[in-house]
Amino acid sequence: MEAIWIYQFRLIVIGDSTVGKSCLLRRFTDGKFNDVSDPTVGVDFFARLVEIEPGKRIKLQLWDTAGQERFRSITRSYYRNSVGGLLVFDITNRRSFEHVRDWLEEAKMHVQPYRIIFLLVGHKSDLATQRKVSKEEAEKLAAVSGMKYIETSAKDSMNVEESFTILTREIYELLKKGNISIQEGWEGVKSGVVPNVVHSSEEAVQPGRRCFC
Repeated sequence: MEAIWIYQFRLIVIGDSTVGKSCLLRRFTDGKFNDVSDPTVGVDFFARLVEIEPGKRIKLQLWDTAGQERFRSITRSYYRNSVGGLLVFDITNRRSFEHVRDWLEEAKMHVQPYRIIFLLVGHKSDLATQRKVSKEEAEKLAAVSGMKYIETSAKDSMNVEESFTILTREIYELLKKGNISIQEGWEGVKSGVVPNVVHSSEEAVQPGRRCFC
């Protein structure tokens, strides 16, 4: 029986203001790019299905967070219920890269007792001639921090699809291994929807539960 979606993952997109988080999300969810984008106020919501394996779809709930300090208290409340996140910096903005560790520390502080998987994203790769952060430097930071690294461009659509797919697949593999599990009261991972099958609430929160697909 083919599932509508086998799991739902809640992902958060974080990083300094103006690094292009909203543009990245709009390109991924709507296939559109706007040169001018209004700053995110608090948190915006997006959603999309990703086919992680043939016939196996995962629903992504995507939360776009504001990078400005005055909205950080709102952003922090979303860490705890996210299983994964894109940590975005602008390759032409050195300061945004220097703040990556701060974002990671903040996430770790607020996600307990759960686990969140991050992908480091160097955005605006179409502006490579204005680069202030080398790819090697970013890869080194990602490796030390236990993350994978990818460079993207919402303008050119380069690696946008790949970035979300890489993160989704990494979470999916950890889920299959039992390193991440569905837990009652946690919104990070939810059981999927299968036509004509109704699961009890007890089944839905069993760690390591597999969907009928």
